[in-house]
Amino acid sequence: MSTLLKTNRRDFLKMATTATGGLILGFHWSNAEASSMKVLKTASLPVDDANFNSYLSISSDNIITIFSPNPELGQNIKTSFPMIVAEELEADWKNVKVIQAALDTKKFERQLTGGSGAIPHSWERLRKAGATAKQMLVEAAAKRWNVSAASLKAENSFVIDVASGKKLTYGELATEASSIAVPADVKLKDKKDFKLIGTAVHNVDNLEMITGKPLYGLDFYREGMLFAMIQRPPAFGTKIKSVDSTAAKAMSGVVDVVTFKNNVAIVGKSTWQINKARKVLKVEYEKEGNIESTSDHDQIFKELLNSNEATVRRKDGDVDAAFKSAAKVISREYQCPFLSHSPMEPMNFFAHVREDGVELVGPCQLPDISRNETAKLLGIAPEKITLELTRLGGGFGRRLKSDYVLEAAELSSLIKAPVKVIWTREDDMTGGSYRPAVRYRFEAALDAGGNMIGYKLRGVGMNAGNPTREDNFPSGAVDNLLIDSIEHKSPITTGAWRAPITNFLAYAEQAFLDEVAVEAKQDPIQFRLNLLERAKKNPVGAIKYDIDRMKSVIELAKEKSNWGKNKKVHQGFSVYFSHRSYVAQVAEVAMKNGKPMIQKIYAAADCGIVINLSGAYQQVKGGIVDGMGHALFGNLTFKDGAVEQKNYNNYRLIRFKEVPEVEVHFVNNGIDPTGLGEPALPPTGGAIANAIFKATGKRLYNQPFNKQEEMQGVNLGEKL
Repeated sequence: MSTLLKTNRRDFLKMATTATGGLILGFHWSNAEASSMKVLKTASLPVDDANFNSYLSISSDNIITIFSPNPELGQNIKTSFPMIVAEELEADWKNVKVIQAALDTKKFERQLTGGSGAIPHSWERLRKAGATAKQMLVEAAAKRWNVSAASLKAENSFVIDVASGKKLTYGELATEASSIAVPADVKLKDKKDFKLIGTAVHNVDNLEMITGKPLYGLDFYREGMLFAMIQRPPAFGTKIKSVDSTAAKAMSGVVDVVTFKNNVAIVGKSTWQINKARKVLKVEYEKEGNIESTSDHDQIFKELLNSNEATVRRKDGDVDAAFKSAAKVISREYQCPFLSHSPMEPMNFFAHVREDGVELVGPCQLPDISRNETAKLLGIAPEKITLELTRLGGGFGRRLKSDYVLEAAELSSLIKAPVKVIWTREDDMTGGSYRPAVRYRFEAALDAGGNMIGYKLRGVGMNAGNPTREDNFPSGAVDNLLIDSIEHKSPITTGAWRAPITNFLAYAEQAFLDEVAVEAKQDPIQFRLNLLERAKKNPVGAIKYDIDRMKSVIELAKEKSNWGKNKKVHQGFSVYFSHRSYVAQVAEVAMKNGKPMIQKIYAAADCGIVINLSGAYQQVKGGIVDGMGHALFGNLTFKDGAVEQKNYNNYRLIRFKEVPEVEVHFVNNGIDPTGLGEPALPPTGGAIANAIFKATGKRLYNQPFNKQEEMQGVNLGEKL
């Protein structure tokens, strides 16, 4: 098991030397320039001195191996990156193998997962890497046949002489290609000639996942390692007062009980043994700092929304004058709770702190930061730490933090042994880092003709920094606009949660604009299109969104959903720009026995060129299901600093039977790819809430919807 998960760059090169020659290309991710070296029948390869960032290898048996540097947590990057290389390489996808690269900041750039930025960052670099290899192979064939390289073509892992029909496999040419000078410049394919990009390709890990092969951090095992579970404070704002570990230490399989920082670790030979021992551990806590309950947060929100100390994020025109002259003013407030990230694989990490260095293995989204924080913790140079990535069983922003990595490293340094720290689901729910609770107040001023002449937004968040996006729509489309924010510092730890900030802001904004459109006696879609046209003709200040791209997804969603034409359902609309991409959604709700039931969601997405159609569809559908589930059910509350929902028995997630039909369409505009891991989630709550209003006449202002008075007794997850 450990052999599979321990395949790193050096192991790969060692395997490559067993082949009868071959070509290894190292390409720098900042400029995608390649260098070549001969693969000799010797283990002494000067790879450590090569100035590479990543590698593309072609063995003599025609197998193409590509390292994928970014952590894979379900966003399909481990499949999409190699597809881009293979497209320009003209490789037969059946001959491609993919290996997860270990952390190596000397060889890679942006070796992380977060912000839906991997593909936009690496798109051209990966294309150049594949094109460079292809050109070297073509030149090697031209040299062998003594013909012009211009008379040859590459196709399906062959170099072909167009005139004679002769062909050679890439594997047959690999050794000779290694002696070809690396081209300083390469020609990329015309996008219209793509053959692999834009098709549906199975995830490269599908077979391993289906057959239960070891891929994830929880699968990792090292002979002789110990296991540990950690008792953390049950309430935020408390610290350890005393520890009685007598009974725990006496139990079978327990090696030690270690107190460090504000934690108590039970170390033993198996997870079963340490989990049992943990139940008899006696830890007493005392107050340290503020202790907050959900009821406190409600009062804090009220005070801050009316505070005079907000930070102005954007101000256009004369807002006060616009609201004084308005024929109608609409003011609404929206609130969301804290949420758990709830990845299916709880936190875990392996660490072995030795005198000569540190070995880390496990799932994390920011491996370089985790390594650097470990180095700081232990007082050593980062270069003395290796970090190998496993596949992540979900993350959604939780694994952007390094707390669980540091726990493993510190514990290993204390017990002088290799150890794997494992969190239980209860640990994940009670000791995690949550989506911040936020409350928004929106205000709109309409003139007598129904035009929005003024707009205000105030955001108040718990450890949320700036909970607004001041340069997003409808900024730029309203002459008089004010956006400000206030942050409350809470002892409850928070962090990035899928589509940070916009995951709820989009719902609140789109629900509010829908209500404004109704008050203005305008169709909700046309109301938004009118605002966009206003921003295009006479923009007010700088904006971050592309007006034409946003209009294109709105119009596509309107067309595909037959907006307003199906009288058997009630439709709600929402559109949002986030992480460089645009997604518009139409939710359909039907009434059954007087209750609204969500039947279908249409989505139109503009993420530029779609690399893997299968992966892209799953990303959009997954974002919609995630957004729907948390809008309907997600709710994390606190009493005296302690989480009240400790497992899935009282922390409601969406169920398979509750997932409606989802129809996804992509805008084909040919631009370079933009993000897709997060943009489909933000619009979902707004589309559903607006459809429920159409069906029931009731507006939903807070999440989760099933906790709102208007929806009491309604099973929003039920389908017809």
